[in-house]
Amino acid sequence: MGDVTDATFETEVLDRSKTVPVVVDLWAPWCGPCRTLGPMLEQVVGATGGAVELAKVNVDENPQVAATFRVQSIPAVFALRGGEVVDGFVGAVPKAQVEQFVARLAPAAPSEADLLVAAGDEASLRKALDIERDHPGAVIALARLLVGRGEPEEALELLARVPETPDARAVAAEARLSSRGVAAGQDVSRTLDALLDRVRDDEDARQEFLDLLETLGPSDPRTSGYRRALASRLF
Repeated sequence: MGDVTDATFETEVLDRSKTVPVVVDLWAPWCGPCRTLGPMLEQVVGATGGAVELAKVNVDENPQVAATFRVQSIPAVFALRGGEVVDGFVGAVPKAQVEQFVARLAPAAPSEADLLVAAGDEASLRKALDIERDHPGAVIALARLLVGRGEPEEALELLARVPETPDARAVAAEARLSSRGVAAGQDVSRTLDALLDRVRDDEDARQEFLDLLETLGPSDPRTSGYRRALASRLF
């Protein structure tokens, strides 16, 4: 938290914002509302414990920075992340609005459920779901454990709680394959070749084919070829 000049702006604001969000307060000594807003910003940003930083720019002494932001009136406040402006406001605003502005920048503190998921063991994952029934991380991690020990049905019931994501799709595919006695991760080319002749008229074969492709993943060079082969059989 400190004063920034035309000479230090690139390093202390643009470069720094690639590591931590930076709030830029554009002010001038003659500006009454600036004297009200400035201490408020210092207090609210300071309360983040370093999760957000504050840079103060005297526009009278640093016209280049003011021109960069195309400032027409002050106080003007901008938030930067990754070297880009992501939010901002002009004029003195109530403290509650300042707190909301800064809160949008500060990374959220991990919840109790998040901390339990980070522990990773089954007891912690189940406790996380007691707290937050639809916690995506807990659902996917527990489902993966269940599939690994041969309990795919419960895994699929859990996965039904959360929106479909690449991770959720992959674990669901492994669960469905496990329920059919098919081990994910094996050399599946021969199985896929055999299934191709049945995918058009056999829904179960088509689902198994798709599940095997899901477990291969998009980076596997076989995936795109087998997807084209599937499309040629279906259409």
